[in-house]
Amino acid sequence: MTTATDTISAGHHEAESHGGSYLDRKGVLSWIFTLDHKRIGLMYLGAVSLFFLIAGLLAVAVRYELMTAAPDLVDGNTYNKLFTLHGAIMVFLVIIPSIPASLGNFVLPLMLGAKDVAFPRLNLLSLWIYFFGASFMVYSILDKGLDTGWTFYTPYSTSTSTAVISATTGAFILGFSSILTGLNFIVTIHKMRAPGVTWTRLPLFLWAIYSTSVIQVLATPVLAITLLLLIIERTLGIGIFDPAMGGDPVLFQHFFWFYSHPAVYIMILPGFGVISELVTVHSRKHIFGYKAIALSSLAIAIISFLVWGHHMFVSGQSELASAIFSFLTFAVAVPTAIKVFSWVATLYKGSIHYNTPMCYALVFLFLFTIGGLTGIFLGTLSTDVHLHDTYFVVAHFHYVMMGGTLIAFVGGLFHWWPKMTGKMYSEFAGKLSALLVFIGFNLTFFPQFIMGSQGMPRRYHEYLPQYQTYHLWSSIGSFVLAAGLFIAGGALFFSLFGSRKAEKNPWGGISLEWETTTPPHEHNFHGQPAVNCGPYDFPEIDHTQEKAHA
Repeated sequence: MTTATDTISAGHHEAESHGGSYLDRKGVLSWIFTLDHKRIGLMYLGAVSLFFLIAGLLAVAVRYELMTAAPDLVDGNTYNKLFTLHGAIMVFLVIIPSIPASLGNFVLPLMLGAKDVAFPRLNLLSLWIYFFGASFMVYSILDKGLDTGWTFYTPYSTSTSTAVISATTGAFILGFSSILTGLNFIVTIHKMRAPGVTWTRLPLFLWAIYSTSVIQVLATPVLAITLLLLIIERTLGIGIFDPAMGGDPVLFQHFFWFYSHPAVYIMILPGFGVISELVTVHSRKHIFGYKAIALSSLAIAIISFLVWGHHMFVSGQSELASAIFSFLTFAVAVPTAIKVFSWVATLYKGSIHYNTPMCYALVFLFLFTIGGLTGIFLGTLSTDVHLHDTYFVVAHFHYVMMGGTLIAFVGGLFHWWPKMTGKMYSEFAGKLSALLVFIGFNLTFFPQFIMGSQGMPRRYHEYLPQYQTYHLWSSIGSFVLAAGLFIAGGALFFSLFGSRKAEKNPWGGISLEWETTTPPHEHNFHGQPAVNCGPYDFPEIDHTQEKAHA
């Protein structure tokens, strides 16, 4: 069986020991104008972490207000701004760019055996555009705030006095960053693979990033056009979506969700890729059903363009259209279920190492499975009419987006942190954070399924006393969840100042990123690496001694 040391061509390891780390160059300008994909990934990581903190604090403020049925912290208008800014920042500035722009930028060329991405200057431009678009979102917070919900639904968004134009302009600009990043990754994966890195030897994380990039390039322009039309309607008074001016608000929903449901998979597909890496590396076992997982990523990308109408079952669309969208919603569950089944089958009889990345992978499997199964209720016409716009939808969305994407993001961060920084973190703190996140998350959002099924509508800051117990438990859970995330961030941050240096390959991974120095030097590899085995060809595990001992 081929081992990790056989993966790289002869003579490469000796040459690799020469050359400094990508972190050696000092000065602010060396970061601002860098073309190194690793530094760009770290800057994305810093920005995403900052906005994650802001959006998380807004969420805690919302949950603190909802601890009691009375409006005892903020008034209704302020509450609307709090949950809108939480949603807009979390979706556009955190979840969508989190894994592709930060972890993807850092790891993708390393996994391919490439020196950099295909267009380094375009990569830097996408980062600058991200900061430029984010500045408009920050201005919206500091100016008048935003109270439309993160979906900017018309006709309210065309009539409110809050900062809709600046916020939608920010989202419009951020779309260009997303498109450029996706285009760069597609070309890089097609054209810059090292010798031997065939499509059937491509790590599953890269299959997920590739599928995500296809969605980004094809779907994001639709959102850009929609937001541009909204800005034109507000500034010029042309009736496009507002019925008072002869427009059609349902048209906005069609345009918005044609992008925003694929955007759900822009968020979750990279998380799938991360979990495929964590499960295989930390169970020391070849992935079960490699081709099925790879092709299921492409299948999800294709089907994602066909299911937007399930957000509009109560909008008055035809019964035939609703039935078709309901069927397609069930169809997208098939490739997703293939992934979950393959991950569980991979864990079966694997040599599982219960370290921090694996703990987060197990948390993901539990939470995302709940999120996926509860989506069946919302894809069914009869139950969706009852559950629409209730806390059931809020809980489902968070189980998928946070319990899926953000948990995978944190797990991937712990997984690749030693390679990125050359430092090891506290395993105790990492595992404690995973435990608190698991408990806090379920305590926060599981009660919302119950009160949503009982009719509690979302986006209300006053509610009937019968829901108070559920809201109280949900708020307590949010504080526990926040504590777990702060511990995770602290474990990573303080590791930078510790003396525990990371080994070159602390997890025993076989893919190419573990074969360069730790942290990687500026040009990733001296010479051209060549691959002669798959990324998950771990040595076979002999279980006879374990069975005899048992």
